[in-house]
Amino acid sequence: MESSINGIDQVSPFVRTVKISETQYLVGEWVDYDHVFTYIEQGEAEIILDGIQYEIKAGDAILIPPMKLHFIRSTSDEPLIQYIFHFDLFHWDDQSQWHETGVYKGQNIEIKPEEEILSALYPISHIHPAHRLELYKRFHILRQEFMNKRPYYRVFMKSLALELLIHFLRNQHSSQEGKGTKTKGWASIEKAILYIQQQFSDPHLNLEQISRNAGLSTNHVSHLFKEQLGITVYKYLTYVRMEEAKRRLLENDLSITQISEKVGFTTIHAFSRTFKTIVGLTASQFIEGYSNTVDNGVKPFSGED
Repeated sequence: MESSINGIDQVSPFVRTVKISETQYLVGEWVDYDHVFTYIEQGEAEIILDGIQYEIKAGDAILIPPMKLHFIRSTSDEPLIQYIFHFDLFHWDDQSQWHETGVYKGQNIEIKPEEEILSALYPISHIHPAHRLELYKRFHILRQEFMNKRPYYRVFMKSLALELLIHFLRNQHSSQEGKGTKTKGWASIEKAILYIQQQFSDPHLNLEQISRNAGLSTNHVSHLFKEQLGITVYKYLTYVRMEEAKRRLLENDLSITQISEKVGFTTIHAFSRTFKTIVGLTASQFIEGYSNTVDNGVKPFSGED
């Protein structure tokens, strides 16, 4: 394994953020410009990466390369608990100043060749039960270092990230027994997703337009979304709008009414009702919660927390 990964012995991870995500029900898609390491502590889910669907469960680790569209859907009744850290394989002066993790709609970020040395790996590792306690310990130390920022924490985080990556690599040998399956109609789904991401600000965006752009009938697009993603087209559109609204709310340079218009709502009342239903907080409460978190010394980042 080691000899087949050119440059692996030179890796010196720059850890950007560390978080624990616990959600009762999770459906969402992300594109990140850095690597994402995720360990499933509890629950089960489906992840679609590059059109391949994988079943993941407690004890699995996932390594997602930069700029790969991935869609995650929780499939169990119990909360899905994920241990997550974002990182670059190397320290770059420009990227070390980037604090956000997700790629904004329409952004095009060039990946440095050195950051692609792990891209050919199978994305799932089933961590051996004997190694899970050690992984659990190392992740929580990593999280504490990230939160407390004690002297030399950056150096310590490099070593901890390397240990977690080694756990992933050493458990690769048995992980491809249950290989992923090609997602039916993924090219059309991805085309519809990208169109929604580009046009979500249009309050008149509808299923007919989305289907026409994907080159399919409305019934076929609806069927693909429901069957493959477990979500309706309109629910996905609402999710995209809410994620963009949360990002803009945290930037704090527009009023809530202006933001509601930017994300495709014709009235503040419809936006407020939808935001409360999806996020569980009013827009004002969401902003206040962010401010309190920053005041306590922990700056949240984009993505689900």
